[in-house]
Amino acid sequence: MFIIMAELKNPIKEAERYFDNARQILSEKAGKDGDYYDDPKYVKMAGDTAWKGVLIALDGTLGVRDNLKSGQRPDFKDYQNAVAKRDKKMTKPLFYAYESLHKVLGYDGNLYYKIVQSGLEQGKTIVSWAAKHYKPQKV
Repeated sequence: MFIIMAELKNPIKEAERYFDNARQILSEKAGKDGDYYDDPKYVKMAGDTAWKGVLIALDGTLGVRDNLKSGQRPDFKDYQNAVAKRDKKMTKPLFYAYESLHKVLGYDGNLYYKIVQSGLEQGKTIVSWAAKHYKPQKV
């Protein structure tokens, strides 16, 4: 089952909920010993969850999926191009959110606390930017 962006009442609130879920996964499941989390499985899960929150915020704000062919999935370049059209300064935070949340956390499960927090911070930067540019659909 997948979420249709048009069905979301407020994709920004939904994105923030995903970030809350990512933080909850880290605090309740990943375990932390000093500067490191204990369980890469839950760090990966939190990274994936936060990255999906970024995508939901961008989909709701930029309409990336609107310009794709039927059944086509967007890739990172689609998001990067859409963000660059609105605000070139946001391409670096988007890139680093992608690198840290999707790759370093989501794939690698990096356990270093500061890297995890930095990734979440980069992702929240994108969601906050999207919130400023979000225009609710009139029904």
